[in-house]
Amino acid sequence: MQFYLDGYRPGDPFVRQPHPSVAERPAGVPETADVLIVGSGPAGLVLAAQLAQFPELTTVVVDRRDGPLEVGQADGVACRTVEMFEAFGLADRLIHEGYRVNEVAFWQPGDHGIVRTGRIADVEEGLSEMPHVIVNQARMLAYLREHLRNSAARIEPRYGLHVTDLKVDPDPAADHPVTVTLAHLDGFEPTGETSTIRARYVVGCDGSRSATRQAIGQQLRGEARDQSWGVLDVLAVTDFPDIRLKSAIHSEHGSMLIIPREGGYLVRLYIELDNERDGEMLRNRSATPEKLAAVANRILHPYTVDVKHVGWWTVYEIGQRLCDRFDDNAADPRVFIAGDACHTHSAKAGQGMNVSMADAWNLGWKLATVLRGTARPEVLRTYSEERQVVAQRLIDFDREFTTLLSGDDDSERFQHYFREHGRFTAGVSVRYDHSMLTASPLHQELATGFGVGTRFHSAPVVRLSDAKPMHLGHAARADGAWRVYVFADRDQPAAPASRLPDVVERLTELAARFTPPGADPDSVIDVRAVLQQGHRDVTVADLPAGLLPRKGPFGLVDYEKAFCADPASDVFDLRGVDRDQGCLVVVRPDQYVAHVLPWDDHEELADFFEGVLVPQR
Repeated sequence: MQFYLDGYRPGDPFVRQPHPSVAERPAGVPETADVLIVGSGPAGLVLAAQLAQFPELTTVVVDRRDGPLEVGQADGVACRTVEMFEAFGLADRLIHEGYRVNEVAFWQPGDHGIVRTGRIADVEEGLSEMPHVIVNQARMLAYLREHLRNSAARIEPRYGLHVTDLKVDPDPAADHPVTVTLAHLDGFEPTGETSTIRARYVVGCDGSRSATRQAIGQQLRGEARDQSWGVLDVLAVTDFPDIRLKSAIHSEHGSMLIIPREGGYLVRLYIELDNERDGEMLRNRSATPEKLAAVANRILHPYTVDVKHVGWWTVYEIGQRLCDRFDDNAADPRVFIAGDACHTHSAKAGQGMNVSMADAWNLGWKLATVLRGTARPEVLRTYSEERQVVAQRLIDFDREFTTLLSGDDDSERFQHYFREHGRFTAGVSVRYDHSMLTASPLHQELATGFGVGTRFHSAPVVRLSDAKPMHLGHAARADGAWRVYVFADRDQPAAPASRLPDVVERLTELAARFTPPGADPDSVIDVRAVLQQGHRDVTVADLPAGLLPRKGPFGLVDYEKAFCADPASDVFDLRGVDRDQGCLVVVRPDQYVAHVLPWDDHEELADFFEGVLVPQR
C-alpha cells in the first residue's frame, strides 16, 4: 500500500485526509447526490467502498433498518471475494479473523447410522492464492463501514429511510434525473416525515423485497421449491468427530451441512426439514432452536449434539428467482439493482453474498469512471449484460447443488460434483463474453493462463525496486484504473536490442491521451512491466522512464511499476506467457482480463481503449 504522496502526516496512514467537500455536507439527507445507494448490506457497502475511491463524487447510502446488522445471515467468503477484498486493503483482516475451510468431509448412511465416506480438499491446488474463509456477514459489513469512515469521502450509511417513490426524468439534459422520496422510519414504523433526493444514478441493493426493483418494473421470476431448511449458529458439545470440518451429511433421516465458524467453537448447522416429519412445525411456523436441534440429532445418529448456546437461527424456504434485467432498461440507464434485489437462491452453495458483492464491484467502477468523465456512458449498459448471465449460471448451479445435497444419491457422485464445480464455488469460473469491455481472444496463445474474459489469475513475482516477494495481482488497488501489464521478452531492458523502452513509451503516450489534466499519469491507464530477468540482474536505472512515473504535487517517483519473475514460481511458466515474443495483458478495473495483445499491435490497443474511454486531450 502506498501513501504520503501528498505529504507526510503523522498518525494512521490508512485514515485518509477528508475531501474538501466533506465539510460542506448537510447534516440531514442532502438534496442531490451523484449516486444514491439503497441498502447497506454486502452489495451496497462494496459499491460504496468503490465509489469512496472517488471522493469528489457525492455518494449517499440509505437503509430502512434502524442500524447496522449485528448477527446472522451469510458467512461463506469465496476465494474470489477475498481477492476482491485485497484490492480494498481488507484481505489480511478477513483471513486473520475467519475460519479457513481446508477440507470437506462426506457422510452417508451406514449399518448403524451415518459413516464417513470421503474427505477432499475444499479448494483445488493453485486455483487462487487466497483461501475460502468463514466470517459472519455482520463482521464483513463492519470492515467495510470502517473502510468508508476512514476514506477521504467519509461515507456513513443513513438508517431509518425507506424508498416510497422513484421517478426518472426522461429529459437527457436533466442534471439529476432520478427523484427519490424517502420515508423516515422509527423502528420500521413511518414517522410521517419524508425527504426527497435527486440523484444522477440510483442503485437498489435493498434485498429480495426491493422497492427500487418494483419502481423500475422489474420482477423476480422463478418458483419456490417445496423444501425448507433451518439454520443454527451454535456453541455445542458433540461426539461427531468432524465438527471442525465442513461436512456434507446424508442420512436416512435427512441431510445437513456443517460449517465451522470463526473463533474455534462456533459452528453453523444447515438442517433439512422434512415435509412429513417436520410438517407441523413448518405449517404452523412454530420452529424453535430446540426443535431444530432435535432434527439435527435425528440426522446425526449415532452421534449427538448438545446445544449450549444459540447465536442466531432462522428457517427459510429454497427459491431460485431472477430478474430479466438489472437496470431500468433505458438506452442511458439511470437506475440499477444488485444482489438479492435481482437474484435469490439457497444459502448452502455459499454464493449469495459473494455474487452480490461481485455485482457491486462490476457496477461501481463503471459508475465512478462515467461520472468522472473518463469512461463512455455506454459502459453502464454492460452491467446488466454481464451480471445477469452470471446470476443465471448461479441459479442453475444452486438448483442442482441443493438437489444433490438433499437427495439419496451416493456419496461418490456428490463428491465428484463438488470437486468438478470447485472453480464455481471458489468464484473464479466467471468468464465475460465479448463486448466493448472484453475483446476477442485472437492472441490468446501469447498468454494461455490469462484467459480473456476471466479474472486476472495472480502469480508470485519479485518487485524490482525493493526485492519484495509478492503476488502480481496485489499491486492493483480498487481505484478504477485499467492495468496494462507488459510481459517482457528475453532481452535485458537496457540492452540496445530491447524493444521494452519503445513499447512503454507508446503505452505512456496512449495513457496520456485519456488522462485528465492534472491527474496522475496512472490514474486511468496504469502501465506495469514483468521482466524475465532476476531482480538482482537488473536495476531501476535500466527501466524506461514510463515505468518510473512522476506523481503527486511534489512529482515523486513511483518505483512500484516493475517486477521480476520469481525463480521458484515463474509467472511466465505458470501462466503460459510466450518468452520469446512477450505480450500485453490488459486488465479491467475489476481485475478481469480484457485483452491479450502482441507488443507491436498498438493500433488495436488504441482502438480498444477508444471504444471505452473518453479522450481528454
